[in-house]
Amino acid sequence: MDDRQFRTAMGKFATGVTVIATEQDGDVHGMTANAFMSVSLDPKLVVISIGEHAKLLQKIKDSQIFTVNILAEDQKELSMIFAGQIKEPRHVEFGRLDGKPVLEGAVAQVACEVSAEHVEGDHTLFIGKVTDIRLEDKEPLVFYSGKYRSLEQEVSLV
Repeated sequence: MDDRQFRTAMGKFATGVTVIATEQDGDVHGMTANAFMSVSLDPKLVVISIGEHAKLLQKIKDSQIFTVNILAEDQKELSMIFAGQIKEPRHVEFGRLDGKPVLEGAVAQVACEVSAEHVEGDHTLFIGKVTDIRLEDKEPLVFYSGKYRSLEQEVSLV
């Protein structure tokens, strides 16, 4: 299999869209990612996967904190900003959760401290100990087969 075929196959897994954020020397940095999952309930742990060429990689290694912001369906532009798809500078306002930077209006904000990191292939997996969570009652932004999507509401026939 070639790289394109592998990427296409992985794109067939529908995911939510997150912005991973951290703070270093008072500056907030973020990137769009869909490589995120929960790991453990006790203790509460999540994992994110950051590529070896991502600017955010060293910033998380240095800060030892990160947040996972699970984007709402009306936050596609934020995803595009942090994915580098929108090139012109945009001001993005961050709120705080447990002292860590979060995106207001996200479906979920998950504040974490790095508890472990593992290099696997061309990515580093960061295990994060969850220190706080904030939830919103909104629909998520979805990514499937290279495109942004929305969930279709199930209609009850009763």
